[in-house]
Amino acid sequence: MPNVRHSLDDTDRRITAVLLASPRASWRTVGACLGVSERTVVRRAAPLFHDGTLRATAVRSPARFTGLVPMALRIRCRPQRIRAVAATLARRRDTVWVDIMGGGDEICTITFLDGPDARNALLLRDLPATAAVDSWTAHSLMRVYPASLRWTAGLLTPDQLAFLSPGPGPSPSPDPTPVTAVDDALVEALAADGRATYGELGHRAGVSALTARRRLDALVRDGSVRPATEVDLALLGVHAEALLWITVAPGGLEATARALSDHPQVRFAAATTGQANLLVAVAAADLDALYAFLTTAVGALELITGIETVPILATVKRTGIIRRSPHSAG
Repeated sequence: MPNVRHSLDDTDRRITAVLLASPRASWRTVGACLGVSERTVVRRAAPLFHDGTLRATAVRSPARFTGLVPMALRIRCRPQRIRAVAATLARRRDTVWVDIMGGGDEICTITFLDGPDARNALLLRDLPATAAVDSWTAHSLMRVYPASLRWTAGLLTPDQLAFLSPGPGPSPSPDPTPVTAVDDALVEALAADGRATYGELGHRAGVSALTARRRLDALVRDGSVRPATEVDLALLGVHAEALLWITVAPGGLEATARALSDHPQVRFAAATTGQANLLVAVAAADLDALYAFLTTAVGALELITGIETVPILATVKRTGIIRRSPHSAG
């Protein structure tokens, strides 16, 4: 397979930002958003997907797929074995992201485990049996704040973001249609290729293109499934990533989480169990930008009572896809 890119020019970055905000947008929609021709978008974007610089996928929502157990794990490892442990975690189908943290002796992974039995097997059997693992803490993800999932590296204007989401659309149903075996097959196909046509997705699931479109549109609309575009964030000018473990007074958790999830440097925010009750992933241009975020965006929130800032040293897996860039850990 061709090597992924070491750099992107301004047009490539803006096309990538549109695909982060709207992963299944048509080439025509991408061009209209940016004010460039559809032909230019195809000429620029298709090679990025071909060489793996961009990869399209989809992630299930544990809030809708209620059998999933969403957790964040902080795993302390022997430094000389941390890459091997991270690679093993990345190969698991239930890990969504795997990052090497801090001083090179900690892994943070977000995992959507397939029920309590899978959770217990990981925590009570697999981790204790791994000699390279010294200790770990497990935190349940109680709520993921969706605003943070539309992160675009600040490369799109408010008008462009509004163009990609022209209206609020129908409100998500509090009682969405139960997920069927066909839905599972469609979501599996979409996760394998988030840019596949409805005809291709329907073929893999054994249904018509019309059925595939109807069911997947419903699942995306009610938040059951989130299409996603994966890219090495360094290609978008991000050179300082960190996880913030924040402690917030319980009465202020919702407002604080929503305020941070709306910030353009926040790519993930979730309420968690544990000593800290809010996990925030920050993507900043450099350490000065990270410092400014901590002292202004975070510092302005009065109900925060504690914060631990842990830098991300290397990314092994992101959005359910193992990283294959020059910046990966393995």
